[in-house]
Amino acid sequence: MSLGLTVVGSIAIDSIQTPLAKRENILGGSAIFAAYAASLFVPVQMVGVVGEDWSAEHTKLFQQRGIDTEGIEIEKGGKTFRWFGKYLDNMNDRETLDVQLNVLGKFKPKLPESYRQTKYLFLGNGAPSTGLEALDQIHKAELVVADTMDLWINIARSDLDELIRRIDGLVLNDSEAKQLTGEINTLSAGRKILDFGLKFVVVKKGEHGAIFFSRDGLYVVPAFPTEEVVDPTGAGDSFAGAMFAYIVSENGKLDERTIKNALVYGTLVASFCVEGFSIESMEKLTSAVIESRLAQFKKITAF
Repeated sequence: MSLGLTVVGSIAIDSIQTPLAKRENILGGSAIFAAYAASLFVPVQMVGVVGEDWSAEHTKLFQQRGIDTEGIEIEKGGKTFRWFGKYLDNMNDRETLDVQLNVLGKFKPKLPESYRQTKYLFLGNGAPSTGLEALDQIHKAELVVADTMDLWINIARSDLDELIRRIDGLVLNDSEAKQLTGEINTLSAGRKILDFGLKFVVVKKGEHGAIFFSRDGLYVVPAFPTEEVVDPTGAGDSFAGAMFAYIVSENGKLDERTIKNALVYGTLVASFCVEGFSIESMEKLTSAVIESRLAQFKKITAF
């Protein structure tokens, strides 16, 4: 029985322009950020698809973090999903300049047999049909969490509704929570999503933190104040991956202490993520560095 966390999502090669700099051909995608962030807390198995342009050095990078890469499928003759984006001066808004789905466009996850015994499954932001196909291959998961976005609410609502019925936790941002429910208030939207049958909902609010909703309570965590945001790409995926991985490290418990700590660690890992392009800032992370920032966070949020 796998004691780690299986992450299914997109693997991308990004080219990103921000007001500060421009970087081309860097790692991106929901599986990349979520799996790397999660690996700071628990063993991770990663599932995704790439093309023949994928470098073996990329795979080695994850293996050096202890991430199991058997679930990364290399499609012969194909090209890896590519995203080209530009961030505006406020670093919150961005423009998609070009998207090349390539092998991601027909991605059907194939989980190795060892992954199918996983107790904990994270479905990174991607087509709900991909999540459903992954779920069909899992023998008996104890806790399944998914991330989603406005695109799937718009174009794949029936699949998304089916996915929500089969998972335990949903992560999305505040505008998406309102879009999903038709509510105009974030708190009302979060509580209404719970009524879909979920154990919990986490609403991300970017630089304003996150809100956790469950039947047992509501918890709010602020974001860590980061002086210089270099690249916001992947912050939400990193938050979700680290948050869920902490819960997994506590054997899937959803008690108050575990949830609050999970939210804080997710917030802290996301704060490191935005300080560099791609996963370069997370590559430098150690437990000591994270705990040092945790001490800062406790100090500035105590009252």
